[in-house]
Amino acid sequence: MIHYSIVPGNTVEVDVAAKGGGSENKSKMAMLNPSDSIVDWVLKTVPTMGAGWCPPGMLGIGIGGTAEKAAVMAKEVLMESIDIHELIKRGPSNRIEEMRLELFEKVNQLGIGAQGLGGLTTVLDVKIMDYPTHAASLPVCMIPNCAATRHAHFVLDGSGPASLEAPPLDAYPEIVWEAGPSARRVNLDTLTPQDVQSWKPGETVLLNGKMLTGRDAAHKRMVEMLNKGESLPVDLKGRFIYYVGPVDPVREEVVGPAGPTTATRMDKFTRQILEQTGLLGMIGKSERGPTAIEAIKDNKAVYLMAVGGAAYLVAQAIKKSRVVAFAELGMEAIYEFDVKDMPVTVAVDSQGESVHITGPAIWQKKISESLAVEVQ
Repeated sequence: MIHYSIVPGNTVEVDVAAKGGGSENKSKMAMLNPSDSIVDWVLKTVPTMGAGWCPPGMLGIGIGGTAEKAAVMAKEVLMESIDIHELIKRGPSNRIEEMRLELFEKVNQLGIGAQGLGGLTTVLDVKIMDYPTHAASLPVCMIPNCAATRHAHFVLDGSGPASLEAPPLDAYPEIVWEAGPSARRVNLDTLTPQDVQSWKPGETVLLNGKMLTGRDAAHKRMVEMLNKGESLPVDLKGRFIYYVGPVDPVREEVVGPAGPTTATRMDKFTRQILEQTGLLGMIGKSERGPTAIEAIKDNKAVYLMAVGGAAYLVAQAIKKSRVVAFAELGMEAIYEFDVKDMPVTVAVDSQGESVHITGPAIWQKKISESLAVEVQ
C-alpha cells in the first residue's frame, strides 16, 4: 500500500512499514458521536483485541477527517519514534499530548501485559494524529504495532541509492537459550496423552522431536476432507500441530522466519480436529476463545504458546523441515519440523485453565489494590 503526497522540494522521503498480520488484524474503527469520550472507547476496545497483536507495542490512533482518513493517520503516526517518557518528563503542551499521557497510563493499568499474560507494560507508547471533521462525525481508528517494529526511513536526492546502515550487533541483547532449571524438556515423538495432563499453566516446555504445521488454509482443507468422510494425508493422532506458515529459507537456513500465527483463527476448527483425528496439542500465539478452551478441556488436549514477534529466533530451533501434505498451498502447506529445545509456554492446560484469563486477572487485582493505596 503506497500513500504519497506532493510537497515542495527536490527530494523523495520514504517511510516503510513491513507490518505483520497479527497486529494489523486487530485494527479497530468506530464512528463515534462528537460528544463521546475517545479515551473511554480506547479503554473499552483494547481488551477486545486479545494478545494477537503481540504486546507490548504501540497504539496508533487517528481522529477526525473521514473513516479512511482516520485509518491512514493511525498508520502514519506509528512511524514516529517512541518518545512517551520524554513527554512525561516535560509535560503536555496541548490536548493531544494530554490524551497520549492519559491513555498510556490507563491502558497499562488494564494489566494485559507482554504477550497478554498479565503485567504492567502493555503499551510502550501511544501515538495520536488528528484532523478536522464534520461537526456531526467523530471517526476514530486505532491500529496496534507489535513489539517487532519493522520500520525503515530514507531520503532520495538523486545522487544514487540510499544507504541504510544496520545497527551494530552489540546493540542487541545477548540471546540466552537456556530456559532455566524449571523448564520441562519433552520428546514429541514419545509423548503420551497421560504426559500432557501433568503440564501446568504458565510452565515453560522445551519441545524436541517432530511436529506438524498447519494454519488457516490447511485447517479448512482438512475439515472439508473430514466432512466428506475422506482420510487425511497425514495422521494427526498423538501429534502436535504448530500454527505457522514458514518463510522460504535462504542460503544455509532450514526455514526462514517461522513465528506463530494468531491461534484464535483456528478456534472454529479445534473441536472437530481434536475429536476426529486424535490431535494431542496445538502451538500458536495469543489466547484461545471459549469454544476452543472447552474443546481442549473435553479432549484432554493442550495449547502451547510460542513467542509472537520473534519469528527469526523461533526458527533457530527448527533443524529439519519437509512438506508432508497440501504442497500446492505453499507456505500454508503442512510441514513436518524436527525441533530442538523450542521454548513454549503452557497457555491452556488439559483442564481448560488459560493463562490469558488468569494472568491479566491477577495483575488487574494487583493494580487495583495499588491504586487504592495511592488514593488513601
